[in-house]
Amino acid sequence: MKKISCLIVSLSILTLSSVSAQTKKATPTAKAFPLEIARPKLVIGLVVDQMRWDYLYRYYNRYTNGGFKRLINEGFSVENTFIPYTPTYTAVGHTTIYTGSVPAIHGIIGNDWYNSESKKNVYCTEDSSVVTVGSSPSSEGNMSPKNLLATTITDELRLATNFKGKVIGISLKDRGSILPAGHAANAAYWYQGSTGNWITSSYYMKEVPTWIADYNKLKLANKFYAKNWETLYPIGTYENSTADKKEYEGKTSTFPHLLAQNINKNFDAIRSTPYGNTITLDLAKLAILSEDLGGDNNTDFLAVSCSATDYVGHAYGPNSIEAEDTYLHLDKDFEEFFNYLDKKVGKGQYTIFLSADHGVAHVPAFMKENKIPAGIVSDRDIVFKLNGFLNDKFKVNNVVLKSMNNQIIFDHDKTDNGTVSFDVIKAASIEFLKRMDGFTNVIDISRIAQTTLPEIQKKMITNGYNARRSGDLYYILDPNWFNGASTGTTHGSWNPYDAHIPLVFMGWGIKPGASNKTHYMTDIAPTLAALLHIQMPNGCVGEPITEITNK
Repeated sequence: MKKISCLIVSLSILTLSSVSAQTKKATPTAKAFPLEIARPKLVIGLVVDQMRWDYLYRYYNRYTNGGFKRLINEGFSVENTFIPYTPTYTAVGHTTIYTGSVPAIHGIIGNDWYNSESKKNVYCTEDSSVVTVGSSPSSEGNMSPKNLLATTITDELRLATNFKGKVIGISLKDRGSILPAGHAANAAYWYQGSTGNWITSSYYMKEVPTWIADYNKLKLANKFYAKNWETLYPIGTYENSTADKKEYEGKTSTFPHLLAQNINKNFDAIRSTPYGNTITLDLAKLAILSEDLGGDNNTDFLAVSCSATDYVGHAYGPNSIEAEDTYLHLDKDFEEFFNYLDKKVGKGQYTIFLSADHGVAHVPAFMKENKIPAGIVSDRDIVFKLNGFLNDKFKVNNVVLKSMNNQIIFDHDKTDNGTVSFDVIKAASIEFLKRMDGFTNVIDISRIAQTTLPEIQKKMITNGYNARRSGDLYYILDPNWFNGASTGTTHGSWNPYDAHIPLVFMGWGIKPGASNKTHYMTDIAPTLAALLHIQMPNGCVGEPITEITNK
């Protein structure tokens, strides 16, 4: 009996020991955090103005190994990235990328909008309280981020580093430089077409640094004007484009494009050539060198927007030889830029993302030429016809003030006069506009929740609506219809050709790969915030893209 009791005790001890051992194994170990939070030395944001997603692959076989191909093969491509609002314009896209927010919150609803309180048009970055720096006084320099209501990822980096990390924005366009750089930037520089200078405003500084002043003396545009614009390769090899001479292409539509006559005269003309991107990236390299970006332990941020692609795209369209050649030039410019970063900052020491502010529609005449529906409408024509209808029906004279940003704006002083209710005027306007050629639907924005619409359209219109800055009605046009002229093309719609954008990350903290999971433009800023271990912008509605990291 005693032996049996001892055996039971021994078995009990073994069982308890076993349970204790299992419990110890099951107890999770504490995560070992690094003594210091690792960050890249430099973050570079590359926004290619008007770059459709398919341009990554349309010209892929002709790209060098060091430009777009390097981004795709060494980086992580988020293949299904979409813009979550409408209208899809330059200022809105740049702002949304860097705020992770939407126009309903960040307030930049277009390149321009109508202020119903002041009864004036507002340009997105206009600021009468500042003056031009870097050139003679001009309205081109009266610019700042004053109209931007939210912080940017660049602002948050400045805050997170106690303003030790530098932030600089560079673009041919003021809005492509100012809005990404944010409120707290060290500098934002943009191109003044009247002088060929890179300028800024007194919002940032009292005078431009010596390296900018010296660079302006070079008048670099003249160097490229002297070369004219020839195709990089024999023109007969441009198989991804239509014929060189097409009446529906704007400006001089055939190669070679003669530029020499612009020397010391028309510095603005470089915008509509591939060389506009070349001088932009050249200034970006000079900024890295002169400001020692990425030179210490505080992460810096360089926000660069390549705008020449937009000017060329508007004039000639996506299927033009001009567009193809511009991207082949940009590919070589990127190769040089990436090589410079490798040498100056160090390969693997910087993080780059490339995206676009919007895409673009094909030229309607090109589409019709190929039996695909397309067309154009005119803001002026819309206002004229709608005012005529409302005057005849209700005896209200010129009650429609504007048609802009796909929105109808009424004169509320006339709609609130008691003669006829505003609701009746809006309802009649909706029915009238729906009968116009090219109109798919017209919505009373204040009642969009009760409107029958595809969910994607409802979401995008809602995200683009800012109660103090937007209009009264929103109109949706048929696919490949837009507000424009008989030549060239534009963007602004909800459709995939305008809203499907490239997004590629490369460098520090990024693993090679690709994903077809749907993401949005608003996800870029929170992804960078997570990568840098800093707070996301204060109006952010996006989510981090977790699959890009090598952790």
